[in-house]
Amino acid sequence: MDLHFGDSKPTDEERAAVDALLGPPESSWEGADRSDADLRWARGGREARDRRDLLLPGLHAVNDRVGWISEGALDYLCRRLTVPPAEAYGVATFYAMFSLRPRPATVLHVCTDLACTAAGASELCADVETRLAPESGVHVERSPCLGLCERAPAALVIRAGETARPAIEDEALSGPKGGSGGTAPGDGNGKGRRGRETMRCTAVCAPATPDTAIQTATAPETAPPEPPPTTAVPQAGHPALTLLHRIGTTDPTDLDDYRANGGYTALRRAFALGPAAVIREVTDSGLLGRGGAAFPTGRKWQATASQPDHPHYLVCNADESEPGTFKDRVLMEGDPFALVEAMTIAAYATGAHKGYLYLRGEYPRATARMEHAITQARARGLLGDDILGQGYAFDMEIRRGAGAYICGEETALFNSIEGYRGEPRTKPPFPVEKGLFGKPTAENNVETLINVLPVLTMGAQAYAAIGTERSTGPKLFCVSGSVARPGVYELPFGATLGELLHLAGVHGNLRAVLLGGAAGGFVRPDELDIPLTFEGTRAAGTTLGSGVVMAFDDTVPLPRLLLRIARFFRDESCGQCVPCRVGTVRQEEALHRIVDRTGAGAATDITLLREVGRAMRDASICGLGQTAWNAVESAIDRLGAYE
Repeated sequence: MDLHFGDSKPTDEERAAVDALLGPPESSWEGADRSDADLRWARGGREARDRRDLLLPGLHAVNDRVGWISEGALDYLCRRLTVPPAEAYGVATFYAMFSLRPRPATVLHVCTDLACTAAGASELCADVETRLAPESGVHVERSPCLGLCERAPAALVIRAGETARPAIEDEALSGPKGGSGGTAPGDGNGKGRRGRETMRCTAVCAPATPDTAIQTATAPETAPPEPPPTTAVPQAGHPALTLLHRIGTTDPTDLDDYRANGGYTALRRAFALGPAAVIREVTDSGLLGRGGAAFPTGRKWQATASQPDHPHYLVCNADESEPGTFKDRVLMEGDPFALVEAMTIAAYATGAHKGYLYLRGEYPRATARMEHAITQARARGLLGDDILGQGYAFDMEIRRGAGAYICGEETALFNSIEGYRGEPRTKPPFPVEKGLFGKPTAENNVETLINVLPVLTMGAQAYAAIGTERSTGPKLFCVSGSVARPGVYELPFGATLGELLHLAGVHGNLRAVLLGGAAGGFVRPDELDIPLTFEGTRAAGTTLGSGVVMAFDDTVPLPRLLLRIARFFRDESCGQCVPCRVGTVRQEEALHRIVDRTGAGAATDITLLREVGRAMRDASICGLGQTAWNAVESAIDRLGAYE
């Protein structure tokens, strides 16, 4: 791909997809037919460059309409946004959900990650690939975790097109039909730029069998609806729940029902307290980030609010791509208005008037539910120029990811929103100083923000009384694998791993438990007394991470599981730094030799693995490379995986 525009032209369909997002071009400089006016002056270049952040939604628009992105379509999008084609090519090829080569309009994504592998995903893929001939019009894609671990093995069907109707929701619940990234991008005043949009047909098949996967792929519009979010919450309806208490008791599509069940009580208290007092409450509560880093939320908000540079931004990281993690999906599907309210509070406290919800592209129902919630909140004066008559303005929009685990890292996420490759930035400067668009930014994940609601409704002291002194409040855990009742569980910090697994009902002879997902570590069956706190797991030599708990019995081949983890990190490395780019490949190669019993002996390869692991941990730019060796190391040291 050149820095210059080529001679390829977009098809009428591709042009229509881009124009639906950006509006019709005003001059030949943006791709319209040349006129006499264009010979006199060039205009619109600066405005177009200011819209570079619409590159990712533009790629979604074309991919959703046609199924792949041609050179002509990419050229036309680049003209509209004044982006060099080579740069746009680098962005488009960064994401797994896009294709720059012709492919069928229907793509069947079959999850082959940890929980699904343990549930027979390899056999499912092989059977589906054999039975779906090339002339079937279905492209089968072996996919990393789809965030449906409680219903493994899982598959997701996406069919491109202009008029296909979503199978996941009925029309009344789906909100604006969006194929390019969510609600209309704001222009700073809460007004959208886009007109009519592409509608893609999506269908989830989980748990999947070869027959149901093929049926869903060939006729996604006839697929049965997904089960309600309640099925992913085994504790649903329990009176002691704090974060999950509305799931199963409140209609997630009804704003009035949400308000009748305590909704917007926290926001009203926030307005009564004022921004500084809200931050003080969050700080006094001891709320730590739930995304894995466990950074104090109040300190992050205070650092953002105190920055003199404006505007400030709020970003909610809903790109949970850690294998085994699905709690944010369940929250957004089952209690979407809570996230809208929590983001409004966070924005008010940090002085932000614009927020972005960066949501996984593999979460169609969560996207539809959040689009609907945002639209309803805006229509009722709960988003916009004068929220609840308090004179405070805040609006938000959804940006849909496109399949890149690295975009869960906050600075990579910022680059993705801005229209660049999702590669992490070097820190400092930190996001609270220079984040999204180079401005002070507060970034939190979904679970962290949802915790702000009980902090304000029950008060900081009452909230801090839950859990332990250093890990306060309730915590959500994603339990999957060899258990009878997989799903999202809510427990106060301090409960033990054994107590959690007892609730989930382990079946078979337990071989190992993976804490923290692919970036976490394994523990033995005799270590189930580990307290589930940040400090407790650190003391035990492992990590709590984002709350992943995956149980594996003795029927699961552990070496093959480690090989899948290594392949995951190799595929998901952004390639920016040498230790990670090269180290993840060498790690997979060594594990291949050990598993296949070829090449050097196991002892030599284990020594090599340790050296490579240390290099990645010490020298990688971001957490992906720094943690890519964790699970393998723990399996060797704690489980004797290759003895």
